[in-house]
Amino acid sequence: MLASMGKRRSVWVVMLIALVAAGCGDDDGGETSQPAPAEAAPGGPELVIGSVMPETGSLALFGPAMIVSIDLAVEDIQAAGGNVRLLTGDSATDPDVAPETVNRLLGEGARAIVGASASGVSQSFIQTLYDAQIPQCSPSNTSTSFSTQDNAAYYFRTVPPTQAASLILADMVAGEGGTNVALPTRADDWGNSLATLLVQDFDELGVESRIIAYDEDATSFDATVAAIEEMRADAVVLLSFAEGAQIIRGLLEAGVPPTAIYGSDGIYAPNLNELVDPTNPNVIDGFKAITVGGGEEYGLRLAPLTGGNVLYGAQAYDCVVVLALASLAAGSTDGADIIEQVQAVTTGGQKCFDYGDCADLIADGVDVDYDGVSGPLELDEVGDPRYGQYLVAEFIDGGFIVIGTRDADLAAVG
Repeated sequence: MLASMGKRRSVWVVMLIALVAAGCGDDDGGETSQPAPAEAAPGGPELVIGSVMPETGSLALFGPAMIVSIDLAVEDIQAAGGNVRLLTGDSATDPDVAPETVNRLLGEGARAIVGASASGVSQSFIQTLYDAQIPQCSPSNTSTSFSTQDNAAYYFRTVPPTQAASLILADMVAGEGGTNVALPTRADDWGNSLATLLVQDFDELGVESRIIAYDEDATSFDATVAAIEEMRADAVVLLSFAEGAQIIRGLLEAGVPPTAIYGSDGIYAPNLNELVDPTNPNVIDGFKAITVGGGEEYGLRLAPLTGGNVLYGAQAYDCVVVLALASLAAGSTDGADIIEQVQAVTTGGQKCFDYGDCADLIADGVDVDYDGVSGPLELDEVGDPRYGQYLVAEFIDGGFIVIGTRDADLAAVG
C-alpha cells in the first residue's frame, strides 16, 4: 500500500529538480581499477563482486548511474577497511549475451553478482546463480516473478517490486480523468507483470483498461498504435523501454496529446523528447512518468559524475553495501552464508547508515539494520524491500522536471 495514501491517498512534495541524461559507463568489461584492498582482518575475507550492467542495449540509458554507483560503493567500502574487489561486464540488455558475461565473471572468481538491470535479463541467468549458490542483487528488477519462483533463493533486490509502481500509476491516471486506458506492453517478464497488476488496480478504481502486447524487437509499432486508436483510449500508459519513443511518435501523429500519455519506470528518460523528435524539445510537454527515487544527499553526490543521470544509482550502491555487510556478518564469502545474512543486516537491529559504521557495529557483535542511500530497505523473507520512494516527473518547456514524490509501503499491501 502507499504509505502516504492510506488505501488510495497520496501526499505530493514538490521538488524542482531537472534530470539530464548523460554520462558514460565502462565499456571494456573485465576488472576495474580500484584502490588496493585494506587488510583482511577488519574487512573479513575478500569478497569479489561481479557487476552485470547495461553498458549497451535498450536500457543503456540507465547504465551510467548504476555503473558509477557500484564503483563508488566499492571505493567507500575499501576506504572504510572493507575487503571487496570488483569485476565488471556488459549485459547488453540481452538475455542471450548476459549469461555469457555471468559465466566469465564466475570464472574470474566472482562470489556475488550485482545485476541485471532488466527483469528478463536477470531471468536468463538466475538459474545459473542458483545452481552455483551465488548471491545476486538487482537494483532495478521490479517483476513480481522473483518474489515467488523457487530458483530465486539466492536473489534479492533493492528496488520495490511492481505492486508499488502499479498503484501509483493507476491512481495518477484515474485521478487525472482516465476512464479507458490502453496499456501498450513489452511482451517480456517485466511488462507482463506490470500490465497484469495495472489491469487489477484500474478495475478496482472503476477504470476500463486493455493490454496491447507487442514484440519489443519489432521494426514497426504501427499495429500497436492502430490498436490504441481502435479502442478509443482516453489515456495511454506505456510499459516500454527505449522503443516506447517510436510508439509515442505514432500516437502523436494519430492525434493523441502528450498530456494523455504516461510512462512507467522503463521509459523514465530525461532525453525522451529528443528520441521522439530531435528538432522539437517541446514535442511531449505534458507527458508524465514515474521511477524509483533515492536519497537527496546521495543524488547530489552522484549527479555531477553522470551528467545528472541518477536513475537507480542509489539502489545499485546499496546492493554492493548489503552484499559486503552480509559477507562481513557471516565471516564468509560462501554464497549460502552470505544470503542467510542479507535480511538480518537490513532489518531489526541497530540503525546504521554507511558501511563503515555498520562494520564497526558488526565487529562489536551488534545486530545491524542498514538504511541505505536509497532509504530504508527492510528486506522481507523473499528479499524484497518493504519501502520505496517514487519520483513523478513531467516534461515542461522541454525539460523533464520532478514535480512530486510518492512513498510506497508494501508492508501495508493486502
